[in-house]
Amino acid sequence: MKTIRASLLAVALFTTALTAPAHAAVSDHDLASHWAPVHHQDTDDSDADADYLSTVDFDGNWNTSDNWENQPQLAKLTGASYYSVVETSTHWFLVYSFFHPRDWDDQPDPFGTRTHENDLEGVLLVVRRDTGFGKLEAAITVAHSDFYSYVPAGSPFRSGAETVDGTLLLVGGRPATWQEAKGHGLYRWDGNDFPGGDGVVYFPAATGEVPSGGNDRNVGYRLVNTFDANGMWARRNNSETFSSFGTFRGDNGKDNAANAPWGWDDQNDGAIYRGHLATDPALVVDRYFSGKGDFSLTYTRNAFR
Repeated sequence: MKTIRASLLAVALFTTALTAPAHAAVSDHDLASHWAPVHHQDTDDSDADADYLSTVDFDGNWNTSDNWENQPQLAKLTGASYYSVVETSTHWFLVYSFFHPRDWDDQPDPFGTRTHENDLEGVLLVVRRDTGFGKLEAAITVAHSDFYSYVPAGSPFRSGAETVDGTLLLVGGRPATWQEAKGHGLYRWDGNDFPGGDGVVYFPAATGEVPSGGNDRNVGYRLVNTFDANGMWARRNNSETFSSFGTFRGDNGKDNAANAPWGWDDQNDGAIYRGHLATDPALVVDRYFSGKGDFSLTYTRNAFR
């Protein structure tokens, strides 16, 4: 009898494992790798290196007040993107953030009104939890002090309190993003070539690469978890890196002008507060979109909170 019970228990456990939701076995890194954007980075001829992607500590330290100076000295910015994953019972919310040592201009800025040290802008992807890696339903990008919302073809999401700004194109099943030269505002890619015909196209890869020049159309970028030990979020109260909560320290151009994801803010979207795109994305998405169907606002996991 004990043998029969043990066998029945083993079968039950095996059956439960087979029928458990596939998303239960997906790691954050695998999920982030699956949905990582094909990223179109525009470059400017006068200093294309300053438009390459990198990490905050690209120069070997977390002192963000020397990044402006160290960017041209090193000129070896290796492709990378930060990512974070939080979840509810219905959705995964993935934030990808792209760092540049400079928000720059090719004209003098003696009064520090148009440029600043450090620059981090990005995109929130909204993925319905389903079998495997789920289903992409919406995106919100960060362009300076504005957010832009997009939906891929076939998504049920529609305009809510904010108007949907366009269709999110996919390249090989991945969302396609586009980022300005110099100021690095981030939007969806519209399918057109870069202004002036030169830019870098980044693809997610196990190892980040340095572009061969300002018109390299196949460059790898690696994924870095925002929640890594001694990573960006872990250093949120470190004064060497941040001047205040969510704001990087920087002393070139306008002082302390770049924000981490928990400092991103849209200047005119009403009751959505600073940093919520990363820390409370379900609330932002609930306000921005209608037609969401089953949509939970209760987090089952959120390391920001």
